[in-house]
Amino acid sequence: MGQRLAWLLLLLPLCAAAQPPVQFAWRTAQGDQLLRLDRQQVLAREPLPADLRTPLGSLWKLFVFAWLVDNQRQEPAYACKGQSREEVYCCSAGQSIGRDQALVKSCGLYFQPARLGLDAAAWRRYWQAYAAPAWLLDLDKLQPQTEVPVAELLDVLGRLPAQDEARRVLLDVVVNADDGHAVASLGGRLRVKTWSWLDERDPQARRGGFAGWLVDGTPVWVSGPGTSKTLLAQYAEALGALLPAPWPREAGRCVAVPLFSRYPLREVFDVQGRPAAAGGLSGSYRVSFENGNDLDIHSDGELFLQRDGKPWLVARLEREEYVARVLQREAAATPVEAARALAVAIRSYLLQNGAQHGDCLDIDDSSQRQRVAPRPATAQMRAVAAFTDGLVLAGSPVTYHADQAGPAKLSWQEAKAQAASGLRFDAILARTFPRASLSAWNNPLAACQPLPAAEDWLRKQRRGWRPRLEGEPGYEELQSFAVCQLASGRPYVDRERQRIYVRGLYSLQDRLDLTHEYLHLAFQAHPNGQDEDFVESLARRLILE
Repeated sequence: MGQRLAWLLLLLPLCAAAQPPVQFAWRTAQGDQLLRLDRQQVLAREPLPADLRTPLGSLWKLFVFAWLVDNQRQEPAYACKGQSREEVYCCSAGQSIGRDQALVKSCGLYFQPARLGLDAAAWRRYWQAYAAPAWLLDLDKLQPQTEVPVAELLDVLGRLPAQDEARRVLLDVVVNADDGHAVASLGGRLRVKTWSWLDERDPQARRGGFAGWLVDGTPVWVSGPGTSKTLLAQYAEALGALLPAPWPREAGRCVAVPLFSRYPLREVFDVQGRPAAAGGLSGSYRVSFENGNDLDIHSDGELFLQRDGKPWLVARLEREEYVARVLQREAAATPVEAARALAVAIRSYLLQNGAQHGDCLDIDDSSQRQRVAPRPATAQMRAVAAFTDGLVLAGSPVTYHADQAGPAKLSWQEAKAQAASGLRFDAILARTFPRASLSAWNNPLAACQPLPAAEDWLRKQRRGWRPRLEGEPGYEELQSFAVCQLASGRPYVDRERQRIYVRGLYSLQDRLDLTHEYLHLAFQAHPNGQDEDFVESLARRLILE
């Protein structure tokens, strides 16, 4: 028996190594390419074979979504009644789900053609106008088992109507993948619909992946062993290293910024030294301030000079250009993980503090708000903004400072130190904003539903515990943490985000659980933090004695 077990243990790495690599297809300037990669690196590159096929899986829902958006349909939400097992992908009984989240959660019941009253002839005429391939013209072939050429799928995605709206909605797929951890590697660059289906070589196995776009509209398709959920979790690091950070095709809504809000202008001069004419500016200029200072600026048409009494300047920027310019004015592009964390904070601050004015968000250029570079952002700053495109923090107010940290205030100096220690941008943000969650600009939802009474109780209790705990090897009192509502399962801690998940504060067991999980965090840098017997014994002594 022992010899057989030894042989089995030797075979396990060989079985893992024999697992087929992930296939990644995308459209490039050199043509459609197919890459094969494992969890560490790209193994091979070649032109995309014309005969490579893929099952549609859940991708059929993406085409119905596009049809609904492009035809400006106002279909009813899907109401979950607890009568179908498929509602697990939609909502709980008694609740309902709308179009956007139905696409993100892959709620097939929402997109059923019969529910939506889709007509086969009208469907055919619509897609014929877009020169769609034959498999998309036939409404009856809109099934998960339908196999299609990957090259044709990329072509359809590249010309898909309503793809701008789809990309906006599908950021939530990456944000939610792997319990929110995949976003550290992928950022906001990938906007995809997941799919899973039976493996053609093994009916008992599953094959999954995703298809969609990069933020610049580049169509992509991925397939690998397992489900789409496991693939995103296991290959996020390898995919993150492979993907570029292109400038987004939709770089966000207009941001109107009155420049130099606290410094009145005396005059704006062109390169010949003449007062610049009112209106849009293009080229290099010099701004002269009432306090006697001068500043060189540059505009590619985004700066506007107003001459209503004293001259003043307004910048009308895309959201991501605004983020890049604030980063350029307030900090630096390196270390890159600290810069990415600050870019998310800048975007979050804009969302929370920008005032709606027509089609734009208005926000002053000042030290009381956010300071904006009066010239185009550099390529390095734009790369940081593009990597984090659309990502914001939800669930907490957001502020930041060059060197001062505090509750809900990110310190740039501290973020640089944390990046140097190996923390990714999401973990850096979690240390300062433990109650907040990375989320999408268009759907800012917090994953942590805070339990303020439990957090207040814990902070009060640990003051009394301090003399005893400070004598324990490895104890380190936490400066920042959050207590969150546990949706299901056993209480646990998210060490990276400094969060404690518990049911509440209603019983002695609840208080024991809260203390137990807090001790796991407080001893996380010491072996005692992994010793369940030590943690449970200490928690009981603190509560019961």
